[in-house]
Amino acid sequence: MSSPGPTPVERSLSRRGFVRGAGAAGAALGLPALLAACGTPAAKQSAGSCQSTDLSSSQKTLNFSNWTLYLDEKKVQRNGKKETVYPTLAGFEKQSGITVDYVTDINDNAAFFAIVRNQLQACKSTGRDIMTLTDWMAARLVDLNWVQKLDHDKIPNVEANLVSNLKSPVWDKNRDYSVPWQSGLTGIAYNSKLTTEVRSFEELLTRPDLKGKITLLSEMHDTMLFMLLLDGKDPEKFTDDEFGAAIDRLKKATDSGQVRSFTGNEYAQDLAKGNIVACEAWSGDVIQLQFDNPDIKFVAPEEGLSLWSDNMLVPNKASHKTNAEKLMNYYYQPEVAATLAAWVNYICPVEGAKQAMEKIDSSLVDNKLIFPDEDTLSKAKGFMTLDQATERDYQKQFATVTGA
Repeated sequence: MSSPGPTPVERSLSRRGFVRGAGAAGAALGLPALLAACGTPAAKQSAGSCQSTDLSSSQKTLNFSNWTLYLDEKKVQRNGKKETVYPTLAGFEKQSGITVDYVTDINDNAAFFAIVRNQLQACKSTGRDIMTLTDWMAARLVDLNWVQKLDHDKIPNVEANLVSNLKSPVWDKNRDYSVPWQSGLTGIAYNSKLTTEVRSFEELLTRPDLKGKITLLSEMHDTMLFMLLLDGKDPEKFTDDEFGAAIDRLKKATDSGQVRSFTGNEYAQDLAKGNIVACEAWSGDVIQLQFDNPDIKFVAPEEGLSLWSDNMLVPNKASHKTNAEKLMNYYYQPEVAATLAAWVNYICPVEGAKQAMEKIDSSLVDNKLIFPDEDTLSKAKGFMTLDQATERDYQKQFATVTGA
């Protein structure tokens, strides 16, 4: 049996409570800092040029960097003090004999990249054995050869239980370097008490009754994916000209006054309070909002959905790779994965976890934002992997429209 799920207060401080992604980082850090993190050329390692030594056989330790509030937790009293414990992680430590130093020091991809970049570029240890990064940033580290190749023989649960739609991302076709931690969907949320159903991004950007009452995300990859879909383009394969046309579409919507603002996670509070009536939204946020306000609805837009993952990576010079693989394997047991999903409320990447959820929290078994069906997933798209120069260029164009 899992630990109790988060309280309403804890749920309000979701994984999304801390800005995610390049666009949100731009809002938090300012555009110059964002572009410095995203666009400065970095030294690509040649294959085999940065060798790592695995000390797992003699050192039963593991250093794990993750996002805040992205692991099941509970508060306990010890020696008169309140401490945070992680039940599933404690289970791993007991089972494996490996002590995990779990640190929640990732608040956005770009800022974290800036922290570890110099060490990885110089083929030096970051002090971390696992880093959990979103697709576009994980793709960059894989392209730079800054992460270690995984031994598939040591992660049989991942091989057996990784859901089919996440097995072959364009940036890591065979999952040789990455294992999904959690996934999520980006779509539309609306307050049904304040407006009628918003079925598409076309409606979101053009309906007169929504003018000035909607927000879009400050995450370039998410928002521009939908602008490309509106133009009938494939966000997984498009040209510079097509991106430029999509930027023009976005500018038209903002210039008209349709869009109130571009936000990170703060849209959730505005939607709950009625300051806005509809918005581009992340699925995990909507689940958490619905605990307190059933009027908040999530819609899979007619144009399609955005599907993203946060991925576990073993950086170069990490000295406990086998220990890291043991943790990856542990979290791909359906019962463990379901316990984690019941707490974080994002899409579970583990086959069989839905069945296991029956014993953990039956109210979540049929929640399509945690266990999406094939029809939902068939509508989901990712964003094309960009080289550093293109990323920088696109972020500049996006920032010009959003005012970052």
